Amino acid sequence: MSTRHVQPTTVHPTVGYTHAVVTEGPLVHVSGQVAFDRDRKLVGPGDIAVQAEQTYANLKAVLEAAGSGLDRIVKMVVYITDPRFVDAVRAARGKYLSESYPASTLVVVSGLAALEFLVKIEAMATLT
Repeated sequence: MSTRHVQPTTVHPTVGYTHAVVTEGPLVHVSGQVAFDRDRKLVGPGDIAVQAEQTYANLKAVLEAAGSGLDRIVKMVVYITDPRFVDAVRAARGKYLSESYPASTLVVVSGLAALEFLVKIEAMATLT
């Protein structure tokens, strides 16, 4: 199977992972996105609404760099660190996704890769 690794310059640089991998099918597998800006600085420390907005913006940028888009997401997993964050994450989602929502899972976890992260979103999308 052929693969293409996507590392867009429109989002933060990665350490030890690739933002997205395009596989035959053709599918785009997007690594969990967080609220980093292009300089790898956390956007919205302690503010779930701001972090969710930045995370969706990063997801959009990675998908577009891979030749896909938010409207082509077929599966998404959202991780949050507090169940009280659901409404803020849904509000951000509503700005980026249409009512034809992808298959989705929302998971409340005790923590993410850094204590400052309040939300992480991973996705799988098609190219066509």
